[in-house]
Amino acid sequence: MSNQVVVKTEELPKAFLEVHPHNLYLYCKAYASGLRANSAQTKNRSAVRGGGKKPWAQKGGGRARAGSLRSPIFVGGGVAFGPSTDKNYSQKVNKKQKKLALYHAVAEKVANEKVFVVDSISLESGKTKDARAFVNGLEQRDVLVVKEMIDDQTFLAFRNLQNAYLIEPNELNAYLVAAYHSIVIERAVWEKLTKES
Repeated sequence: MSNQVVVKTEELPKAFLEVHPHNLYLYCKAYASGLRANSAQTKNRSAVRGGGKKPWAQKGGGRARAGSLRSPIFVGGGVAFGPSTDKNYSQKVNKKQKKLALYHAVAEKVANEKVFVVDSISLESGKTKDARAFVNGLEQRDVLVVKEMIDDQTFLAFRNLQNAYLIEPNELNAYLVAAYHSIVIERAVWEKLTKES
């Protein structure tokens, strides 16, 4: 591991500093909505077991007519208005808005001095204790580690750490940047991210 460099706000391109924070809110909201499993389910009167026989005669008993004990008005009956099982919770976010959200999330981390740029992130030993020593040396609550290409040994080293998450640049998004306390990123990835178009 090489020496870390804490990135300062003034080092960021102008595009990162002029983003409205609402873009980050919209992206995180859409990201969280996309994680919803939509697994809520209830049984309506046709799906509940039993209720085939008419419970009592239509007339003469003095009670309201009833065709099945599995009607929603009876205990043990079906649910009248249960949750929809085919609802789609995903929300659309434009490509430009995703980019702006990432810019704002990164700018916030830089403003708080929570971005560490290193020349390379490589743990050839593949041992978790080495990865833990690296993370603990940063003295941060938890870290998002961004490596240009993840090799097998580095993956094994970081895999079981609860306070570190190792990703490649194509997985980097505003939600992850906002969720983690700090970011450790390789210099090549950082330069590509902050390169002004």
